[in-house]
Amino acid sequence: MKTYTVKAKEVKRETRVIDADGMVLGKLATEAAKILMGKDKATYTPYMDTGDRVIVINAAKVKVTGSKLEQKTYKRHSTYPGGFRETKMGDLLEDKPEEVVRKAIRGMVPRGTLGDSMMSKLTIYADDANVKKD
Repeated sequence: MKTYTVKAKEVKRETRVIDADGMVLGKLATEAAKILMGKDKATYTPYMDTGDRVIVINAAKVKVTGSKLEQKTYKRHSTYPGGFRETKMGDLLEDKPEEVVRKAIRGMVPRGTLGDSMMSKLTIYADDANVKKD
């Protein structure tokens, strides 16, 4: 008996909506990453993008535990002298709540081009006003 391996054209994709209202950020990111990678399907293959599309709504209403709002910082550098920038999680959650959720999910998917293709299936909205109601 041979092992079945799914082919790229055989992957069936659905769209899943996750409401972040009242959810803890880490648990939300874990659930979204699992769906994006396809780990919740029987056809999961580690080296292929077999996951579904994910839409996260109400990202501004996500809960953060502990003192992360004051202590956790996101760092970046422009590669120019003096180009180091630091942003606290609380400030970023006020200005761009979608970025906080995106960074949390990005940390849980594979690195490289496989993770990039998985992240391209992710859409995040700060509230549910912009989402099309079917």
